[in-house]
Amino acid sequence: MAKVPRNFRLLEELEKGEKGIGDGSCSYGLEDGDDIMMSNWNGTIIGPGHTVHENRIYSLKITCGNSYPDTPPEVQFLSRVNVPFVNPVNGKVDPSKLPVLAQWSRAYSIESVLVEIRKEMASFNNRKLPQPPEGSMF
Repeated sequence: MAKVPRNFRLLEELEKGEKGIGDGSCSYGLEDGDDIMMSNWNGTIIGPGHTVHENRIYSLKITCGNSYPDTPPEVQFLSRVNVPFVNPVNGKVDPSKLPVLAQWSRAYSIESVLVEIRKEMASFNNRKLPQPPEGSMF
């Protein structure tokens, strides 16, 4: 199977992100439309219903390095959140604590990372964790 070059792959993801994905609970796009390397992305997750995250909007920064999609993107919450896979000091997602990053595959995408994070926020262990004040940032 031929490997799709990084920029073609990211262009594909950009198109998909601009169209909106699924039920609108996760979205993403380039931080700067002029970023020809397509490295820096913004992501948004709407907190899952029936959890402490409900009706909250979480902003994230996603960085796709030069070896993406062979290696996972770096993900960092800009909005404060209390979940076990996010560093409480700087908001960085610990790749070893989030399965989609720990077991990264080229088949995954920015979308799959955001969807997985949202799913983890709604998981039994994380759905009732006390959260920082709404709107607070790292």
